[in-house]
Amino acid sequence: MKFGGVLVQDAAAIMHSAQLVAQAAHKNTRAIVVVSAMASITDALLDLADRARQGHGDEVAQAVDLLERRHEDAVQTVFSSSPAMAVQPVVDEEHALFVSLRQALAGVAMLHELTPRSRDLIVSFGERCSAPIMSAALRAAGLTSRSLTGGEAGIITDDTFGSAAPLLDVARKTVPRALTPLLDRGLTPVVTGFVGANEEGVITTLGRGGSDYTATILGACLPAEEVWIWKEVDGVMTADPKLVPDAVRVPALSYREVMELAWFGAKVLHPMTVAPVQEAGIPIRIRSAFLPSSPGTIVCADAPEAGPVKAVTSIRKLTALTIGGAAMVGTSDVVSRVFSLLAAAQLPVLMISQSSSMANVSLVMTQTDAEQATRLLRKEFAGSTVIRDITAMRHVAVVAVVGDGMRGTPGVAARLFTSLASENINLLMIAQGSSEVNISALIAEKEVQRAVRAIHAAFGLAATT
Repeated sequence: MKFGGVLVQDAAAIMHSAQLVAQAAHKNTRAIVVVSAMASITDALLDLADRARQGHGDEVAQAVDLLERRHEDAVQTVFSSSPAMAVQPVVDEEHALFVSLRQALAGVAMLHELTPRSRDLIVSFGERCSAPIMSAALRAAGLTSRSLTGGEAGIITDDTFGSAAPLLDVARKTVPRALTPLLDRGLTPVVTGFVGANEEGVITTLGRGGSDYTATILGACLPAEEVWIWKEVDGVMTADPKLVPDAVRVPALSYREVMELAWFGAKVLHPMTVAPVQEAGIPIRIRSAFLPSSPGTIVCADAPEAGPVKAVTSIRKLTALTIGGAAMVGTSDVVSRVFSLLAAAQLPVLMISQSSSMANVSLVMTQTDAEQATRLLRKEFAGSTVIRDITAMRHVAVVAVVGDGMRGTPGVAARLFTSLASENINLLMIAQGSSEVNISALIAEKEVQRAVRAIHAAFGLAATT
């Protein structure tokens, strides 16, 4: 069971989440709990790390005091009806963590240097501070519990600080070794999401969205029967309810479908989350912490098809880069150099379009990544006669339809394009992979809401799902 930042943001949220775990335990479900940092804490820690590097020691000290007070208040509230002897060990554990955080920040301030390794250490305190409080809440709810870091739970990673990759072959041995004895003793382990350790025991992080990833890594390595991701919403919706008020819950999605939705902006799961459990065939269930009786959305190998399209999603704040030059015609190595350069810089491309003559290629990226890519490309091809132009089309967005049922179904693209044309929305670029699980369209950012509503209506998603 994984609980995100909003579901552990304060004592009330933590106690509510703990009750969900306790209810499952009373039904003889053995659970491992994975927690994120309290809401907003990760960003606060990243900001503190940067301010420490800049030498703002007094500001950093005051901010850390506030963070510690927030966590201590949560502990006191969780144990408000418990004897002092139950509260003090948790308060002491939290205090010790904040002492370590202050030491890490002091080191950054002294050196005026923030290495990726130091950044990972500092940002890990969010989850490392929330896990003991959740474990305490479970004990207050009548369970026996213990908190562990991701590394202590057996999540061993490579040395890519900031976006470490789990060593799954190793974790398949270390995770059961760490957790199975606790489960056999009737304990409910609470594991820090997002946080792992390399083979030397140095703390690493799995990158943004890494808490979901932690849950599926643990689920795959034990293995679990299911992985439950508790959220504030009732599973995956046919569209963002903020854009489409009549969006409804999708009962089931395949692994392929949920990966496409995650990649194209749906705030469902981190795109990497599915990989560990997909190989093992373990379902993921996305459930609402506020509607626990609802089955939510199940993600599995072969979800029933309910029409060609199951959901519409979108990504805003994008830029389309077009790289062109007459000398590119028939020159395949130029495109290869472009993508090698972007891959080396870890700049993901969301959408690609290339003319058949190879005279130009267009890449859709986030605005920040596009700016960095432009600088790298201009430097790489400086003085070259091959690439003459690198132009940027800003303030664009991608809308995408996703569904396994599109495969072999004629007319899906036509219905998508007709729905956009009916709203007088101009198509700037289109893309569809050979898997036929997704069709993507690039449009002006200002048109996103009308586009998503039109597509949602055109495929009858509110009525048929």
